[in-house]
Amino acid sequence: MHTSGLMVKTRKDKKAEQEIHDMRAGLLAWYDKEGRTLPWRVRPEDRAAGEIADPYAVWLSEIMLQQTTVPHGTPYWHKFLKAFPTVTYLANADREKVLGMWAGLGYYARARNLHKCAQMIRDDYNGHFPKTEAELLELPGIGPYTAATIAAICFGQATNIVDGNVERVISRIFKVEEPLPEARKPLRLLAGTLADPLRAGDYGQAVMDLGATICTPRSPNCAICPWDDFCLAKEKGTPEAYPRKAAKKPKPIRYGAAFVAVSKGEVLLETRPDKGLLGGMAGLPGSEWTSKRLETPLKSAPFEGDWIKSKREVKHVFTHFELRLQVYKAEFETRPNSNQAWADDYLLAGLPTVFKKALKAVQL
Repeated sequence: MHTSGLMVKTRKDKKAEQEIHDMRAGLLAWYDKEGRTLPWRVRPEDRAAGEIADPYAVWLSEIMLQQTTVPHGTPYWHKFLKAFPTVTYLANADREKVLGMWAGLGYYARARNLHKCAQMIRDDYNGHFPKTEAELLELPGIGPYTAATIAAICFGQATNIVDGNVERVISRIFKVEEPLPEARKPLRLLAGTLADPLRAGDYGQAVMDLGATICTPRSPNCAICPWDDFCLAKEKGTPEAYPRKAAKKPKPIRYGAAFVAVSKGEVLLETRPDKGLLGGMAGLPGSEWTSKRLETPLKSAPFEGDWIKSKREVKHVFTHFELRLQVYKAEFETRPNSNQAWADDYLLAGLPTVFKKALKAVQL
């Protein structure tokens, strides 16, 4: 890791301490004027007027935004708060309803952990979020970033908030040559040298906003950046080159089959096992997803029928692999004997995206 002798080189150095002070002050002054207004955020002027951050609202937003954008996640946040106005309401809800409302956000283990976490807060903490970073880390689905964020924003703890935006900012400020993901630990340590212990929540939100709105992945707007004078990557003239990233490996491809059984206008669904991808979600019956194409896919059909193969192969990209599905459809005048559920809407809102694609593939 190379930092070209910026303030982190010697924290005890007077100049280093002054630079850190100036960076904090400049960033917070920028945030006070230019920071984003988000529905779950209590801005400095709101807090001055007596408003306090709601840990439930902040937690919900952080879990939802881990793998999606603010514009995509915000409608889900509003929908969840309307259906479950408190963490206890969420804990008391049927898990199937929670999973169904989560559809479209992906990474469904987060929804299962969301429900489990709400139940633990209801049962072990009398419906109130624990106030320390250490206690928050003990809850399911809450990792270091989310625990630090809740503890700082809601309870004023001096934590070190580091998400993808912060990693990008820090990698440019210090011109870190080590590529991601190996650089994550060094970047977190560097971020901790700058974190403001007095306005920890505002500082964390400020540096995240800096990455989201100015220090963006492409074409960062260095001219209006409050840290412009401190950025080694900008000084070199190549901020877009950071963070360094290791070469991506091609995603492996898996193959499978999905079956759309239709009877009386309803579609056969099944509940997937809790363990594994899309665990606990409603889905179409189908085969296992394997590394080789299926030689006899109809052996995986839920029952015998006049299965017609769609001309369209469904392709869906997950985090670690690409899935290719052969989709079959069959109509049944008499409903086959099945203990599984039947849905009266092809595009049932609770279905994961991959199964919605499969349904569309057989619509004529």
